[in-house]
Amino acid sequence: MLMLALSGMRTRWITFVGSFVALALGVGLIAATGLALAATFDAPERGPERFAAAPVVVRAADHLRVDTPTGTRAKPLDHPGPVGPRTADRLAALGRTVADRTFPADVTVARTGPHTTAARTGADAREPRTGPDVTAARTGADARKSRPGQDAEARVGHPWQVAAAAPYRLTSGRAPAAPGEVVVTTRPGGAPLRTGDRVLVRTPAGNAPRIVVGTVAGRGFEDAVFFTDDEAARISPDIDALVVHADATAVRRALGPDSGMDVLTGHDRRRADPDPDRDARALVSVNALLGTAAGITLFVSAAVVASTFSFAVAQRRREFGLLRTAGATPGQIRRTVGAEAVLIGVLASAAGVWLGAGAAPLLVGRMTEAGLAPPWFALGDASWPLHTAFWTGVFVATAGALVSCHRAGRTAPTEALREAAVDSRVMPASRWAAAVLVLLAGLGLPALALAVDPGDLLGRKSYITRPMLLVVGFALLAPVLVRPVGRLLTWLPARLPGATGVLVRENTAAGVRRTAAVAAPVLITVALAATLTGTVATLEEARAAEARTATTADFVVTSGQEGRPLTPAFVERARAVEGAVVSVSRSTAVTVLEEDTALVTSEARAVDPARLAAVSELPVTAGRLSDLDDGAIVVNGEWLTTRVGDRVTVWLGDGRKASLRIAAVLATGTGDNGVYVTRRNAGGAGVDRIDVKVAEGADRRAVAAALQSAGAATGTRVTTRAEWLAANGPGTNDQTRTGLRMILGIALLCTATALANTLVMATSDRVRDLAVLRLAGATAPQVLRLVAAEAVVAVGAGAVLGGVVAAVNLLVVWGALVLLGVMSAVVVPWGTLGLVVVAAALLAAVSAVLPASFALRTRPVELAGARE
Repeated sequence: MLMLALSGMRTRWITFVGSFVALALGVGLIAATGLALAATFDAPERGPERFAAAPVVVRAADHLRVDTPTGTRAKPLDHPGPVGPRTADRLAALGRTVADRTFPADVTVARTGPHTTAARTGADAREPRTGPDVTAARTGADARKSRPGQDAEARVGHPWQVAAAAPYRLTSGRAPAAPGEVVVTTRPGGAPLRTGDRVLVRTPAGNAPRIVVGTVAGRGFEDAVFFTDDEAARISPDIDALVVHADATAVRRALGPDSGMDVLTGHDRRRADPDPDRDARALVSVNALLGTAAGITLFVSAAVVASTFSFAVAQRRREFGLLRTAGATPGQIRRTVGAEAVLIGVLASAAGVWLGAGAAPLLVGRMTEAGLAPPWFALGDASWPLHTAFWTGVFVATAGALVSCHRAGRTAPTEALREAAVDSRVMPASRWAAAVLVLLAGLGLPALALAVDPGDLLGRKSYITRPMLLVVGFALLAPVLVRPVGRLLTWLPARLPGATGVLVRENTAAGVRRTAAVAAPVLITVALAATLTGTVATLEEARAAEARTATTADFVVTSGQEGRPLTPAFVERARAVEGAVVSVSRSTAVTVLEEDTALVTSEARAVDPARLAAVSELPVTAGRLSDLDDGAIVVNGEWLTTRVGDRVTVWLGDGRKASLRIAAVLATGTGDNGVYVTRRNAGGAGVDRIDVKVAEGADRRAVAAALQSAGAATGTRVTTRAEWLAANGPGTNDQTRTGLRMILGIALLCTATALANTLVMATSDRVRDLAVLRLAGATAPQVLRLVAAEAVVAVGAGAVLGGVVAAVNLLVVWGALVLLGVMSAVVVPWGTLGLVVVAAALLAAVSAVLPASFALRTRPVELAGARE
């Protein structure tokens, strides 16, 4: 059988080259994404940064720990408390201590000249940095509409004495010695600050001019401004962390076991860094993206390879009929096809592994450039993804040939006498059964989720994996569906003058296997493209619709930087604006213990109940917002307990435990309807949003002018409701869209390979049919136009079927939103779909025309007399 398989591969090399290329590309993509995925598991853990040179760091416990029947559960606190004065005094008796105070300190360069800009540019401007104390990127409308005089580089302030804990070393100038003096960090691409510069520094204590008396080289994790210790204490009285030059055991003994303080030494000092979990969050995002890409690659590759093998076997039915006539048994035919699949699988998988190993560094580099991965992300030395990709390729090739082997073994000897190219019985009973079962699962599971938990359908894992069942079901039914769809698409061309339309219709209907083999990869790609991008766009539109409905304020003021509070000066001036109803709110979190097993943290806002109703219309399903007080809470439909009047035990953002009464329940919506508490339960959060409604009868222009004046004086951007909605509306998450484009690019690449392979195989196998057309009087251009039209119709059939799959999935998402109380339109990504279909149609036409044009160079009489 091996010799027969090798002989068949030499004879029909075009067929096997197509299968080889499709499988090699799929294995290469799996290997590349697998290597990048493995790097997320083996990424080196960075050591302490902010306190790398400190012997012992004491700070308030930053995790909530709750004992449960199944063990102790822990969750990060939203607002850890400060180190108290008594604790600081007690530790000072053990040795020298240095207090660290961390607060916003935004810098605007006051001097003039070519180096005055404080905006980050170049590579530094593109480098993603996360965390409330280190981010320097302006977001939303603030990022798109800069205002002269208000552009400031976001930095973080510290007392100078704590600089040695990093350690920072002076590169120019001297340490600050007076209240108006500061030392700043510098780094390539950052603000060109130098000793002697005059700057305007905005802190929670207000704006004040300063002079830069020294600079230190930045260490990458923050852009800092260092003040004298006394001035830092005046700006931010609370001690955020305390560096203690003493033995850690003595420090723990002095604090006692129930102090609520953490004593950090060694690697644990990283917990005191700004946003110490940023690396972990970045790796989780990269892991999810690469895992999704690898899964889709495997799915599309398997479908493409199976389709290619199935079509290749269908092409060879006369060959198998001749072998049966010559005495070959069905088992021998099956073993021959199986041996060919294994040979191709091994060779193509080896080539794919080589391609993937070379492509992985390019993939990682592109991800870091696009901001999908942190700048430090790099490949490791793991080799298991290569082994996994190789054996996956071999398995996919073998599995893809199983059905083909069975069909090949059932070929009757009479097939050798068949000259007609009409496909008959293209769907065996087993394929019918599989298709029906998969479709029932693809429709039944979403229906069950709609009835039980609609919110589950809006999760990322759900809307990525759910379409797969419908895609598989329609792909299995493609040989049955493409004929009526093809006739529909060719209905008008068949009625136009000339024979081309009629021939396209009849050839499409007669060559069902060929049409289905071309339509299947297009179906998969169109369905995935429309479902993924359409679902993301629909959810974004739904969130925007929720925001438009919930926010009735005329003006919305935010810091523009996550985690940064608004300056107290602006808050005070905004509250004093005549004719304005001002609602001040704070971002915090509450944690509950669900079913005595899991701590679940929900985002919350601390509001003034009396003002909240004036600036918002929240989707209340039970209770009243006006009943919210210091002993109550407003929850949403995702909570286990949603009965008004019931009491729930929660832990606030600073770790305090409280028993609160449910005052009202909000609709679940898209998940953005959070929890509401009062300021007393805000857990130490600062004001980060102000909603302003112009009072009835008040002068809107006067209110706007007063707010703009307060904003100009404090460096705060005031936005109208329309501006705020535009900044937070659909399309703002560029990172998500870039990730989707990467995933769809992988799927499109697999589709392109499948189209090219299938059409080259199919067209090369039709040389005698093309010769008959020439002998019947058709010119070479007419034949080429016919071949191109047939390919485009096959692509159109796949696009229609893929559109049906996408429509079903988007309707499921819309139904889930309606059940969750969100009335929003379905967003169809027509632009993306158009590009995918046009690209597929052009590729299909070229892939069909090129081999046909080469075949037509031979005299028609010679082609018509050729034998297989």
